[in-house]
Amino acid sequence: MRFEFATATRILFGAGTLQQVGLPAARLGNRAMVVTGRMGLHATRLLELLQAARVTAGTYPVSGEPTVDIVRQAVEHARGTGCDLVIGLGGGSAIDSAKAIAALVANPGDPLDYLEVIGRGQPLTRPSLPVIAIPTTAGTGAEVTRNAVLASPEHRVKVSLRSPWMLPSLAVVDPELTHSMPPALTASTGLDALTQLVEPFVSRQANPLTDGLCREGLTQAAWALAQAYNDGDDTKAREAMALASLLGGLALANAKLGAVHGMAGVLGGRFSAPHGALCARLLPGVWEANRRALQTRAPDSPALERYGEAAQLLTGNGTATAADGGAWIEALCKELQVPPLSGYGLAETDLPAVVAQSQLSSSMQGNPIPLTDAELTAVLRGAL
Repeated sequence: MRFEFATATRILFGAGTLQQVGLPAARLGNRAMVVTGRMGLHATRLLELLQAARVTAGTYPVSGEPTVDIVRQAVEHARGTGCDLVIGLGGGSAIDSAKAIAALVANPGDPLDYLEVIGRGQPLTRPSLPVIAIPTTAGTGAEVTRNAVLASPEHRVKVSLRSPWMLPSLAVVDPELTHSMPPALTASTGLDALTQLVEPFVSRQANPLTDGLCREGLTQAAWALAQAYNDGDDTKAREAMALASLLGGLALANAKLGAVHGMAGVLGGRFSAPHGALCARLLPGVWEANRRALQTRAPDSPALERYGEAAQLLTGNGTATAADGGAWIEALCKELQVPPLSGYGLAETDLPAVVAQSQLSSSMQGNPIPLTDAELTAVLRGAL
């Protein structure tokens, strides 16, 4: 048995932990660039905490999911201000932006020198600037991963900047920051978190450490996601989903993902659709496609047993089968009113190109069994 486990240098979790950010920030740098989402929620409070710790800071909003050009411009801004610390405050887009900016400020050249697929894919040679990641959503787990996903509209793809140097120095997971999420965002990010617990659990690169994280995360998400959707002020449900998201991030960074993310990455590059919403719509179909493929072509695969165990954790029924788990997820998606992919512009004529591109995705390498073009097409057709 051989595996590696790497994560953020330090993790602070719990209600009110944002209040503790000042001292560790001061130890990491003197001049901070605070990367926020479009709304910049909680930024004023964070700036006050940094000022009290004598850390000079300014905000840099990133509207929507980051693109190569947006990050290129942000890197120039960071260099111009002489920042020595980057803080990501927001959802996965803000945190991925922060990680990419910190890495590219510290390494010479252009983002395309280091990006996968569309770039040269060269490794980073110098440590990133220190990064503090503070999520305000509960879904991506980006605060503990070693990559940043960037869109390239001209190539119609999303690609990763990836390096161990990009793991944050500090992750501050304060569930109180997630209470402001509206129901639709709670649903899409929460189902992204659920996906990032299911896929590493059945991955071909699962290991004992990630298994334990996924089991706990699935148990938490099973009861908390619908509750947080229906009552956004439920403190315990918000805390459970923040924990589930964190655990999913820890797991995916060390055990890979699967076909849901393989297709979601391609769709996100071709259409203007939130990553979490794509994962939410694809998860039920991929669960069922994997279950059937395993039963037909690899009935002795341990992943098939894993699907059964995941079903029992999600349903709370010790006799639940893998098929029961798929039905449970399908019902959950209906309850959370997950929109169809046709609403984002996907049409039947797009399916062959999406499938072909998805088969090349690095996430597909973690799927428990190779899925055929026909199986992937069926998943996409069912999500239209």
